[in-house]
Amino acid sequence: MWDEREQELFFVDITGERVHAFRPADRSHRSFSVARPVGAVVLHEGGGLVLAAHDGFFLAERHGGELARFGELEVDGKRVRFNDGKVDPWGRFVAGTMDWAEREPLGSLYMLAGDGTVTTLVEGVVISNGLAWAADGKTLYYIDTPRRSVDAFDVDPETGRLSNRRVAVTFEHGMPDGMAADDEGCLWVALWDGSRVERVDPRDGRHLDAVQLPTSHVTSAAFGGPGLDELYITSAGQGLSEPHAGDLFVARPGVSGPPASRFKLPTAP
Repeated sequence: MWDEREQELFFVDITGERVHAFRPADRSHRSFSVARPVGAVVLHEGGGLVLAAHDGFFLAERHGGELARFGELEVDGKRVRFNDGKVDPWGRFVAGTMDWAEREPLGSLYMLAGDGTVTTLVEGVVISNGLAWAADGKTLYYIDTPRRSVDAFDVDPETGRLSNRRVAVTFEHGMPDGMAADDEGCLWVALWDGSRVERVDPRDGRHLDAVQLPTSHVTSAAFGGPGLDELYITSAGQGLSEPHAGDLFVARPGVSGPPASRFKLPTAP
Protein backbone atom coordinates (compact mmCIF):
# COMPACT_ATOMS: atom_id res chain seq x y z
CA MET A 1 0.00 0.00 0.00
CA TRP A 2 1.11 3.55 -0.75
CA ASP A 3 1.38 6.20 1.97
CA GLU A 4 0.62 9.40 0.06
CA ARG A 5 1.55 11.59 3.05
CA GLU A 6 5.09 10.24 3.40
CA GLN A 7 5.51 9.09 -0.23
CA GLU A 8 6.42 5.60 0.88
CA LEU A 9 5.39 2.13 -0.24
CA PHE A 10 4.67 -0.60 2.31
CA PHE A 11 4.61 -4.27 1.30
CA VAL A 12 4.96 -7.64 3.02
CA ASP A 13 7.14 -10.72 2.70
CA ILE A 14 4.72 -13.35 3.97
CA THR A 15 7.03 -16.31 4.49
CA GLY A 16 9.97 -14.04 5.38
CA GLU A 17 7.75 -12.65 8.17
CA ARG A 18 8.75 -9.05 7.44
CA VAL A 19 7.13 -5.72 6.57
CA HIS A 20 9.08 -3.63 4.06
CA ALA A 21 8.99 0.10 3.31
CA PHE A 22 10.45 1.64 0.14
CA ARG A 23 10.82 5.36 -0.56
CA PRO A 24 11.23 5.89 -4.33
CA ALA A 25 12.48 9.49 -4.03
CA ASP A 26 15.80 8.39 -2.54
CA ARG A 27 15.48 4.62 -3.13
CA SER A 28 15.78 3.97 0.60
CA HIS A 29 14.54 0.62 1.84
CA ARG A 30 13.97 -0.67 5.34
CA SER A 31 12.17 -3.61 6.90
CA PHE A 32 11.27 -5.12 10.26
CA SER A 33 10.42 -8.58 11.53
CA VAL A 34 6.90 -9.50 12.61
CA ALA A 35 8.02 -12.96 13.85
CA ARG A 36 5.01 -14.60 12.18
CA PRO A 37 3.71 -14.87 8.59
CA VAL A 38 2.29 -11.46 7.68
CA GLY A 39 -0.38 -11.21 4.99
CA ALA A 40 -1.23 -7.52 4.82
CA VAL A 41 -0.21 -4.11 6.14
CA VAL A 42 -2.32 -0.93 6.19
CA LEU A 43 -2.03 2.47 7.84
CA HIS A 44 -4.29 3.91 10.50
CA GLU A 45 -5.18 7.59 10.76
CA GLY A 46 -2.56 8.20 13.46
CA GLY A 47 0.22 7.18 11.07
CA GLY A 48 0.96 3.76 12.54
CA LEU A 49 0.36 0.34 11.04
CA VAL A 50 -2.31 -2.34 11.30
CA LEU A 51 -1.29 -5.87 10.31
CA ALA A 52 -3.18 -9.02 9.39
CA ALA A 53 -0.63 -11.63 10.44
CA HIS A 54 -0.82 -15.38 11.00
CA ASP A 55 -3.79 -15.77 13.36
CA GLY A 56 -5.03 -12.24 14.06
CA PHE A 57 -4.77 -8.48 13.81
CA PHE A 58 -1.95 -6.37 15.27
CA LEU A 59 -1.06 -2.72 15.75
CA ALA A 60 2.51 -1.45 15.36
CA GLU A 61 4.44 1.77 14.97
CA ARG A 62 5.42 2.46 11.37
CA HIS A 63 8.99 1.31 12.05
CA GLY A 64 7.77 -1.91 13.70
CA GLY A 65 7.93 -0.99 17.37
CA GLU A 66 5.30 -1.84 19.98
CA LEU A 67 3.74 -4.68 18.01
CA ALA A 68 0.61 -5.77 19.88
CA ARG A 69 -2.40 -7.93 19.17
CA PHE A 70 -5.58 -5.95 18.50
CA GLY A 71 -9.22 -6.98 18.25
CA GLU A 72 -11.32 -9.86 19.46
CA LEU A 73 -10.37 -12.42 16.78
CA GLU A 74 -7.83 -15.23 16.94
CA VAL A 75 -8.12 -17.92 14.26
CA ASP A 76 -6.66 -21.45 14.30
CA GLY A 77 -3.15 -20.70 13.05
CA LYS A 78 -2.39 -24.39 12.53
CA ARG A 79 -5.06 -24.66 9.83
CA VAL A 80 -5.17 -21.17 8.30
CA ARG A 81 -3.24 -17.93 8.13
CA PHE A 82 -4.11 -14.38 7.20
CA ASN A 83 -3.43 -13.29 3.65
CA ASP A 84 -4.45 -10.13 1.77
CA GLY A 85 -6.35 -7.21 3.29
CA LYS A 86 -7.30 -3.55 2.76
CA VAL A 87 -9.20 -0.77 4.49
CA ASP A 88 -12.69 -0.12 3.15
CA PRO A 89 -13.99 3.40 2.31
CA TRP A 90 -15.39 3.79 5.85
CA GLY A 91 -12.15 2.97 7.68
CA ARG A 92 -12.70 -0.72 8.49
CA PHE A 93 -9.95 -3.27 7.85
CA VAL A 94 -11.17 -6.16 5.67
CA ALA A 95 -8.79 -9.13 5.50
CA GLY A 96 -9.09 -12.85 4.86
CA THR A 97 -7.54 -16.16 5.77
CA MET A 98 -6.47 -19.13 3.68
CA ASP A 99 -5.86 -22.87 4.06
CA TRP A 100 -2.17 -23.47 4.69
CA ALA A 101 -2.34 -26.38 2.23
CA GLU A 102 -4.20 -24.22 -0.34
CA ARG A 103 -6.83 -26.94 -0.95
CA GLU A 104 -9.75 -26.76 1.49
CA PRO A 105 -12.36 -24.00 2.05
CA LEU A 106 -11.17 -23.32 5.60
CA GLY A 107 -10.70 -19.56 5.28
CA SER A 108 -12.98 -16.59 5.83
CA LEU A 109 -13.11 -12.89 5.06
CA TYR A 110 -13.27 -10.70 8.18
CA MET A 111 -13.95 -7.05 8.92
CA LEU A 112 -12.14 -5.36 11.82
CA ALA A 113 -13.73 -2.20 13.23
CA GLY A 114 -11.91 0.53 15.15
CA ASP A 115 -13.27 -0.66 18.49
CA GLY A 116 -11.76 -4.11 17.95
CA THR A 117 -14.95 -5.94 17.04
CA VAL A 118 -14.69 -8.41 14.17
CA THR A 119 -17.44 -9.45 11.75
CA THR A 120 -17.27 -12.48 9.46
CA LEU A 121 -18.25 -11.41 5.94
CA VAL A 122 -17.59 -14.52 3.82
CA GLU A 123 -16.96 -18.16 4.80
CA GLY A 124 -15.76 -21.19 2.85
CA VAL A 125 -12.73 -19.48 1.30
CA VAL A 126 -9.69 -21.43 0.08
CA ILE A 127 -7.19 -18.60 -0.61
CA SER A 128 -8.52 -15.17 0.35
CA ASN A 129 -6.78 -12.61 -1.83
CA GLY A 130 -7.27 -9.27 -3.61
CA LEU A 131 -9.85 -6.67 -2.62
CA ALA A 132 -10.99 -3.39 -4.18
CA TRP A 133 -14.04 -1.16 -3.87
CA ALA A 134 -15.92 0.71 -6.57
CA ALA A 135 -15.55 4.49 -6.35
CA ASP A 136 -19.00 4.90 -4.76
CA GLY A 137 -18.23 2.21 -2.16
CA LYS A 138 -21.35 0.23 -3.05
CA THR A 139 -19.51 -2.71 -4.61
CA LEU A 140 -16.67 -4.85 -3.25
CA TYR A 141 -14.54 -6.81 -5.71
CA TYR A 142 -12.95 -9.89 -4.16
CA ILE A 143 -10.68 -12.77 -5.16
CA ASP A 144 -10.68 -16.32 -3.80
CA THR A 145 -7.81 -17.47 -6.01
CA PRO A 146 -8.86 -21.06 -6.92
CA ARG A 147 -12.19 -19.74 -8.26
CA ARG A 148 -10.17 -18.03 -11.05
CA SER A 149 -12.46 -15.01 -10.92
CA VAL A 150 -13.05 -11.59 -9.46
CA ASP A 151 -16.39 -11.72 -7.67
CA ALA A 152 -18.56 -8.71 -6.88
CA PHE A 153 -20.67 -8.09 -3.77
CA ASP A 154 -23.14 -5.37 -2.87
CA VAL A 155 -21.97 -3.54 0.27
CA ASP A 156 -24.10 -2.11 3.09
CA PRO A 157 -22.20 1.10 3.96
CA GLU A 158 -23.51 1.19 7.53
CA THR A 159 -22.55 -2.33 8.53
CA GLY A 160 -20.06 -3.37 5.83
CA ARG A 161 -22.00 -6.60 5.31
CA LEU A 162 -22.04 -8.17 1.85
CA SER A 163 -24.77 -9.61 -0.36
CA ASN A 164 -25.61 -10.61 -3.95
CA ARG A 165 -22.34 -12.38 -4.82
CA ARG A 166 -21.74 -12.73 -8.55
CA VAL A 167 -18.83 -13.30 -10.94
CA ALA A 168 -17.50 -10.09 -12.49
CA VAL A 169 -14.40 -11.28 -14.39
CA THR A 170 -12.98 -14.73 -15.15
CA PHE A 171 -9.40 -15.77 -15.94
CA GLU A 172 -8.21 -18.66 -18.11
CA HIS A 173 -4.45 -18.12 -17.89
CA GLY A 174 -2.84 -17.50 -14.52
CA MET A 175 -4.36 -17.42 -11.03
CA PRO A 176 -5.74 -14.08 -9.78
CA ASP A 177 -3.92 -12.83 -6.67
CA GLY A 178 -3.80 -9.24 -5.37
CA MET A 179 -5.32 -6.27 -7.20
CA ALA A 180 -5.76 -2.51 -7.31
CA ALA A 181 -8.55 -0.28 -8.63
CA ASP A 182 -7.86 2.69 -10.91
CA ASP A 183 -9.66 6.02 -11.22
CA GLU A 184 -11.59 4.85 -14.29
CA GLY A 185 -13.31 2.02 -12.43
CA CYS A 186 -11.11 -0.77 -13.77
CA LEU A 187 -9.06 -3.33 -11.83
CA TRP A 188 -5.41 -4.31 -12.17
CA VAL A 189 -5.16 -7.98 -11.22
CA ALA A 190 -1.83 -9.68 -10.46
CA LEU A 191 -1.68 -13.17 -11.96
CA TRP A 192 0.25 -15.90 -10.16
CA ASP A 193 1.76 -18.19 -12.81
CA GLY A 194 0.75 -15.53 -15.30
CA SER A 195 3.80 -13.21 -15.47
CA ARG A 196 1.62 -10.12 -15.71
CA VAL A 197 -0.87 -7.72 -14.19
CA GLU A 198 -4.06 -7.51 -16.24
CA ARG A 199 -6.37 -4.54 -16.49
CA VAL A 200 -9.99 -5.67 -16.51
CA ASP A 201 -13.36 -3.92 -16.43
CA PRO A 202 -15.52 -5.53 -13.73
CA ARG A 203 -18.65 -3.87 -15.11
CA ASP A 204 -18.64 -5.95 -18.29
CA GLY A 205 -15.90 -8.56 -17.73
CA ARG A 206 -13.59 -7.32 -20.49
CA HIS A 207 -9.81 -7.83 -20.43
CA LEU A 208 -8.35 -4.51 -21.57
CA ASP A 209 -4.59 -4.34 -21.12
CA ALA A 210 -1.65 -5.96 -19.36
CA VAL A 211 1.74 -5.16 -17.85
CA GLN A 212 4.13 -8.03 -18.57
CA LEU A 213 6.69 -8.98 -15.90
CA PRO A 214 9.95 -10.98 -16.17
CA THR A 215 8.85 -13.44 -13.48
CA SER A 216 5.93 -15.83 -13.17
CA HIS A 217 4.64 -15.42 -9.59
CA VAL A 218 3.14 -11.91 -9.66
CA THR A 219 1.38 -11.23 -6.37
CA SER A 220 -0.11 -7.75 -5.99
CA ALA A 221 -0.26 -4.16 -7.20
CA ALA A 222 -0.85 -0.69 -5.75
CA PHE A 223 -0.95 2.79 -7.24
CA GLY A 224 1.60 5.23 -5.85
CA GLY A 225 3.96 8.07 -6.68
CA PRO A 226 3.33 11.82 -6.36
CA GLY A 227 0.51 11.65 -8.91
CA LEU A 228 -0.72 8.18 -7.89
CA ASP A 229 -0.05 7.15 -11.50
CA GLU A 230 2.74 4.65 -10.86
CA LEU A 231 1.75 1.01 -10.44
CA TYR A 232 3.97 -0.79 -7.93
CA ILE A 233 3.96 -4.56 -8.41
CA THR A 234 5.20 -7.28 -6.06
CA SER A 235 6.27 -10.82 -6.88
CA ALA A 236 7.17 -14.00 -4.98
CA GLY A 237 10.51 -15.75 -5.09
CA GLN A 238 9.76 -18.88 -3.11
CA GLY A 239 10.47 -22.03 -5.10
CA LEU A 240 11.68 -20.18 -8.20
CA SER A 241 15.15 -19.77 -9.71
CA GLU A 242 14.11 -16.96 -12.10
CA PRO A 243 16.49 -13.95 -11.89
CA HIS A 244 13.72 -11.47 -10.98
CA ALA A 245 11.58 -13.71 -8.77
CA GLY A 246 10.67 -11.81 -5.61
CA ASP A 247 11.55 -8.40 -7.07
CA LEU A 248 9.53 -5.20 -6.71
CA PHE A 249 8.58 -3.51 -10.00
CA VAL A 250 7.03 -0.21 -11.08
CA ALA A 251 5.06 0.55 -14.25
CA ARG A 252 3.44 3.69 -15.61
CA PRO A 253 0.20 2.42 -17.13
CA GLY A 254 -1.26 5.78 -18.20
CA VAL A 255 -3.96 5.90 -15.53
CA SER A 256 -4.01 6.84 -11.84
CA GLY A 257 -5.57 5.25 -8.79
CA PRO A 258 -7.26 6.54 -5.62
CA PRO A 259 -5.30 6.97 -2.37
CA ALA A 260 -5.52 4.09 0.07
CA SER A 261 -8.10 4.39 2.85
CA ARG A 262 -6.82 4.47 6.45
CA PHE A 263 -8.07 2.46 9.38
CA LYS A 264 -10.13 4.48 11.84
CA LEU A 265 -9.35 3.94 15.50
CA PRO A 266 -11.60 5.56 18.15
CA THR A 267 -8.53 7.49 19.34
CA ALA A 268 -5.38 7.25 17.26
CA PRO A 269 -2.43 6.21 19.44
